This record gives sequence, structure tokens and C-alpha cells, in this order.
Amino acid sequence: MTVPSDAVSNVSEAPQDPTLRVLSLNCWGLKYISTHRAARLSEIGRQIASLDPPPNIVGLQECWTQADYLAIRDLTSHILPYGKFYHSGIFGGGLVILSKWEIEESSMYRYPLNGRPAAFYRGDWYVGKGVACARIRFGRGRKDVVEVFCTHLHAPYEKEPYDDYLCHRTAQAWEIAKKMRHARERGHVVIGLGDFNMLPSSLAHRLVETHGGVRDVWRLRKPNSALGAWEDGHAGAEEGAACPHVEHCISEHGATCDSQLNTWRWSKTMRKDLGKGRDTVIAPHTADPRAKRLDYVFFSPGENRAGTWQVSDVRVGMTGRHPELRCSLSDHFSVETVIERVTETDQVEDEPTEYLPLSTYDEILAMTRKYTLRERTQRTLRLGHFGFQIAMSVGCLIGVWWSPRNYVAFILMVLSSVGLSVGVLEGLMGGLFVGSEERALREFEWEIENARKLASKAIEEREKAGQGNVKIDDVAVP
Repeated sequence: MTVPSDAVSNVSEAPQDPTLRVLSLNCWGLKYISTHRAARLSEIGRQIASLDPPPNIVGLQECWTQADYLAIRDLTSHILPYGKFYHSGIFGGGLVILSKWEIEESSMYRYPLNGRPAAFYRGDWYVGKGVACARIRFGRGRKDVVEVFCTHLHAPYEKEPYDDYLCHRTAQAWEIAKKMRHARERGHVVIGLGDFNMLPSSLAHRLVETHGGVRDVWRLRKPNSALGAWEDGHAGAEEGAACPHVEHCISEHGATCDSQLNTWRWSKTMRKDLGKGRDTVIAPHTADPRAKRLDYVFFSPGENRAGTWQVSDVRVGMTGRHPELRCSLSDHFSVETVIERVTETDQVEDEPTEYLPLSTYDEILAMTRKYTLRERTQRTLRLGHFGFQIAMSVGCLIGVWWSPRNYVAFILMVLSSVGLSVGVLEGLMGGLFVGSEERALREFEWEIENARKLASKAIEEREKAGQGNVKIDDVAVP
């Protein structure tokens, strides 16, 4: 089957009242690192193509190679004839958007705060994480447009609030929230999806919903779902102190990550046995203390669409295994939702609030300033290391003149070369990268201060108008 190009001009007539069936999946497709990458991603394409009814908008994360993208396009082109593979960073952003309808406009926005080059073993900075944006027309009306935002936020390497990259992920959540809010203000339907690497009701989650003017579709349908892993002290309201089981974590709590059902989360012994053909059956009622939700679909009908759309279904999907390898298709499960147009008499969810509590803005500012001080210290240390390595390199070269043996001269030359190389890298990171990061932090800090000022002004104006308490992000502010 021939795969259509990214820019396809032939488009079938779009229905006036479509149902948006959306799927988001982190494919775990790291080149040279992910096990059985090509086989798994091809099977992901086959399973997407076999869904009934089929999705009409798909967002993929960690689809790093063109070969994997083209394999999925080839398998799904009969239901998703339009698609875009997004390029970013040194190794690529890993983001893909597939659509039933034509992509009218597309862009890739790279996050200003995006990890550190020194953490090369983590790779977040090198892949250029950002937001893949696609404007898709699903009908003939002027406002029959859905703007899709697919992202993969910076990974957490420690639990909040001890995560060194919490500031980066918070700033990234703010950036995608701005883009979704702008689309909403244009009156377009908004879909934000991806691996956000955050827990429900966390700081980043509240930023996305409140500042973006969008709603988490899972929380809309299942408001009592868990806010995180049971072992971390989170549980749904109906669970109490009991550890939820596998089936309940998936069906009620939306667990897309660290599920006992996912073979990539099994112990080394269990994975080794699976590779030898000895499978392990996970009973549906097995306790699942680590399962949590990191993958999301956010939705807004747009300012001109209030009262015309509703989320009719949401589920975790792609929980099956590869038919031959018997491994899970990815280290994440997919999140799938159905969003339907409704009549004016149907019940419509409340619009999200516009501002966060003032204390939340203060929390973000305190976190940003603390991180800024950390980076300034890092810059001083790195520049100091640069100066030391230059001095050591010069000292080694001078020492060559008086070296009594050739092998001593060789050792000094090696030390000089290695020291100079390390020093130059430290100087570049301290002098250039940290400076760039600090300027990005200043911009983020100004935007938070400005948002806080607007929130405070809105409270004062409504109080003067005699409206009493103002509801801000589910917190009554007197």
C-alpha cells in the first residue's frame, strides 16, 4: 500500500456533525534502546487500523524514526489518510499526528525550558521536546475546525516536590496551556493530548486546565478516579485504604503507566521467562499499587462552541500484547475518548475556571526563583571548572618541556587534551546554555507575575461589583 504524503490535497467531504474519536499513545520507540521497537510499532499500527469504530484523530509520542512512522502510516492510511511527522532537536521530537481529515496547517513549537545538555544520559534536551500543532477542518462551517496539540513533557526522575526538573515541566505545561487557550479563543474545538508526565490535580495539571481553559476528559467522566499510585498515598474516593486491583486501575482510574498488566513493568526474571516462552498470567484482581495515569486528553469546545459538545466515553486501550512476541505493545497504554456534538437541551459540563488561586502563583514564583539561584550557582561552578581546566592544560603543555621520558610527555599531552575538551564543554554549558536558560526563566517568571496580577485584579473587580466570593480553580477566594 502506498503511503500518502504529508501534504495531501484530495479530501473527502467532511460530515457536518462528526463524532471526534481520539487516541493518544506513547509508543516507546527509542532507536537502538527500545526492545523489539520495529515489530511493536508495526503492531501498534495494525491494532489502530483494526479498531471499531476507528479513531479519526491520533496522537503518538516517542515515535522517533521515519521508518516507524511510515510503517504506521501504511497500515492506517485507509482510516487516517493524513498525517505529520514532527521534526525537532538533535534526535527528533518523536511526535506524530494522524487524522481522518486534512491537516490545513501545522507547526512544531519547541519548549524554551527543556532539560539540560549535561544530562545526556536522559536525552530530554537533545530530542527538543515541544508541542506538535495541527489545524484540522472536519466540516464545511467557518468554525468547523479542531486544533490538535500533541506533546511529551519532560520526564520526572524523582517524585514531586523533589524533582529537579519540576520547574521545566511546569513551564512546559504553561506553554501548551497558552496555545490551547489561544485556539479556544479563536472559537475552535481544542484537543490536547500526549504523555504529560504528571499526575491528576498536580501543579502542572491544574495549570493546563485553568490557564488553557480545557478539561481533562477522564476526570469529566470519572471524577472520583485516583490522583496517582496507591503506594504513594493516592486512591479514588471509592477505594478508601484498599489497594485497587489491575482491572479497576485501568477501567476506573485510567492507569496508563506502571500497570502490573504491562510486561515492560515486570521484574527481570518475569521478562526473561517471557522471552523463553514461559508466560505469566496476571489475574484481573491482582493488586496494582504502582499503577498511575500519565497520559491525557484535554478538551474544550471553544468559546463559540459552549454547550454543543460533550465527552461521551473514555477508556484505556492498547492493553493487548504482540501476537508473536507476547510482550506489551509499549511501556504505556493508550487513552481513548469519544467526543460528540449534542443538542442545547443536553447537559453540558461547567466551563473551567480562568485563574488559579493566588497562592498557586506564589508557589510557582518561589519554585522558579529557587531554580534560578541553583542555575546561577551551576554557571559559577562550570565557568570555574572551565578556568581550572584551561590552567591545567597549559600546565601540562609546559610540563612536556621538562618531561624526563617520552611516555611522561605522552601522558601530559593526553591530560592536556582531555582537560581542554572537558573545560570547553563546561564553559559552553555555563556561559551559553545557563545564560539562555536564565533568560527563559525570566520570561516565564514575568508571565506568572502578570497572570497573578490579573487574577488579583479580577477578584477586586468582582468584589466591587458585589458578586461576593470569586470561584478560582475550585477555591473560593474572599
